[in-house]
Amino acid sequence: MSHTKNSQDPENSPKSRNSDKGNGVAEKRSSPMEVLRDARTQLTELTGMAAETVSSFEKTEDGWSLEVEVLELARVPDTMSLMASYQVDLDSEGQLTGYRRVRRYERGRSDARRSGGH
Repeated sequence: MSHTKNSQDPENSPKSRNSDKGNGVAEKRSSPMEVLRDARTQLTELTGMAAETVSSFEKTEDGWSLEVEVLELARVPDTMSLMASYQVDLDSEGQLTGYRRVRRYERGRSDARRSGGH
């Protein structure tokens, strides 16, 4: 007896229809907000420091590039706390592929190094 459609057939399962590259992982486009949240979480887990804000965010050929502001050393008063900017690179699926500290500064100091009127 021949069946034209078998609901138990793995090829017809929702997981198979939505998977990419045959690896069983459902293909899902992340929204920019999901990418931002995931990047902050991943950086915090790797560095052990609190990611406070994302100051730059852009789509690249390979995924995403962000600049994240991190509290490196809390001081009293808070305006003297030591902050750092990290460049964070993510692949197209939002997984962190690399990061590096690009600068350190005191929270209360203005940023003289930036140009462009911002």
